[in-house]
Amino acid sequence: MTRNIVTLGLIAAVFVAGFWVGKQSTAQADAKARVFELRTYVANEGKMDALHARFRHHTLKFFERHGMGNVGYWTPQDGPGAGNTLVYVLAHSSREEAKRSWQSFRDDPSWKKVKADSEVNGVLTSKVESVFLTPTDYSPLK
Repeated sequence: MTRNIVTLGLIAAVFVAGFWVGKQSTAQADAKARVFELRTYVANEGKMDALHARFRHHTLKFFERHGMGNVGYWTPQDGPGAGNTLVYVLAHSSREEAKRSWQSFRDDPSWKKVKADSEVNGVLTSKVESVFLTPTDYSPLK
C-alpha cells in the first residue's frame, strides 16, 4: 500500500511540474541544492475531514512561515489509500534547510496550539512517511 501511495505522489508531483515551473521566479536561490519532500499521511478512522480542515485553514500558512514551499496536495482516488490518505510535496532550498524548517515549525507555539486544538477528540494520523527527492538533471522541476 505504501509503495502505491508513494508512486501516486511521485506521479502527482510530475503532473504539476509544468504548473510549478510557471510559478517559479527566475531568481531561484541555489537551485542545485533544492530538494523536494514527498509526505504521506494516513488518517485515523473518521479523522480525514479534520486533517483536511487543519491543512486548509492552518498548516500551509505555517509551512510558508517556516520557509517550506507548498508544491501540491493530493488524495488518492482509488486503492487502499482512497478516503484516508493525504499525499503532498514540499520544496526546500536544501536538505539542511528542511531540517531547520521542520524544527522551527514543530517548536512554534502557535502551531502547537493549532495541533492540540485539532486533536481534542483524538490524534488525526496513524502514519506519516517522508521521502526526500532530488530533481534529475533533465527534470523540468528543479
